[in-house]
Amino acid sequence: MARIDTAKAYAAERGYAVTEARGTTWIDVPRDELTEFFTAMQEAGFNYLPNVVGIDYSEYPEERPERFAVLFELVSIKGWKDGDGSRFFARVWVPERDPVLPSATPLYAGAGFLEREVYDMFGIRFEGHPDLRKILTPEDLEGHPLRKDYPLGETPTIFHDGRYIDPAQFRAGITGKDPGLTGRKGGARKGYAEYFDDVRRAAAADGEDV
Repeated sequence: MARIDTAKAYAAERGYAVTEARGTTWIDVPRDELTEFFTAMQEAGFNYLPNVVGIDYSEYPEERPERFAVLFELVSIKGWKDGDGSRFFARVWVPERDPVLPSATPLYAGAGFLEREVYDMFGIRFEGHPDLRKILTPEDLEGHPLRKDYPLGETPTIFHDGRYIDPAQFRAGITGKDPGLTGRKGGARKGYAEYFDDVRRAAAADGEDV
């Protein structure tokens, strides 16, 4: 049985939600069962944890169980300890009122710096971490920069051809609140779809497929 199938079978036995899309698998793990889950996955051959990612869903258009989530990417490295290359993300929902998770470091030592970054950027604490402190921002900086409600200091960015990015408009655009991502002096701006059409036409002229 492939390692990923073992992980999904483990999740099914415990009623964990499993989501699959675009070749990626997410398994939702209750935070009070996370350490047990890590132990089982190590025994199942998931021998590497390359990423720990924090997410703030406070402005997400669809309802989510909690404001925060942390994703732990688990990989069975092919060719090492019988690994087969399987990978998936364990997703743990984190309540805003109590943003604490058990640390993965007792089982995956490489999680140390990754959890420190999530702590620094989102304010999510990891119990059992051997050295939980900031890693990117100054010690006297208040707040957590990747939280959606963190205040931003912004400066417009000007480009050679007259385009400029206005930070407020850019942020509105990527959150779907406004279609305009940048200002432009003279003429209408092209959207990504128009640029893709340009690339497709150029590739066709060269006899290539896009």
